[in-house]
Amino acid sequence: MSTDADRTHAVVELPAGVTVVVDGRFLKVKGPLGSAQRPFPADVLGVAVKDGQVTLTLLLAPGRRASQALLGTWAAHTRNLIAGLTRGVEARLKVVAAHFPMKVSVRGDELVIENFLGEKFPRSAHLVPGTVAQVDGEFVILSGTDIEQVGQSGANIERATHIRDYDPRVFQDGIYLTERSHFKEVG
Repeated sequence: MSTDADRTHAVVELPAGVTVVVDGRFLKVKGPLGSAQRPFPADVLGVAVKDGQVTLTLLLAPGRRASQALLGTWAAHTRNLIAGLTRGVEARLKVVAAHFPMKVSVRGDELVIENFLGEKFPRSAHLVPGTVAQVDGEFVILSGTDIEQVGQSGANIERATHIRDYDPRVFQDGIYLTERSHFKEVG
């Protein structure tokens, strides 16, 4: 049976080359692939960095289910920040053009989709800052260091090619997520 002391702390190990600094209400992480910062609820969580470990301490009553969920969520956010800055994040989307040939290109912080279903005006999808898109034939490859930013960029691209008022069994044109955002393999 777990005690209250077990449920008030979460420990995240720091790999070599990663530093974590608490600056007011921000958690700042620096790794081999860059740096990132994220605001965190300093009024309900305490963060301490010592001996290659990040210790998250719950400042609320430990017996509540919502308190435990908050602690677990922030431990996962911290692990995701660290993994993204050491391994990188990638997602893949596939361009499906059954009726009209689409031209997909990257312009600045947007993915531009031309000739989608024969439309005269191009559609565009916003790429969240920190995400890089690359068009490789019929695939769009998104990469970055934050799993949430890469995932949101993928969702923006999928949403830009959403078709209304057509039968989806016939009109399958669009850009679809084939590999969700995931950490790149080490090696």
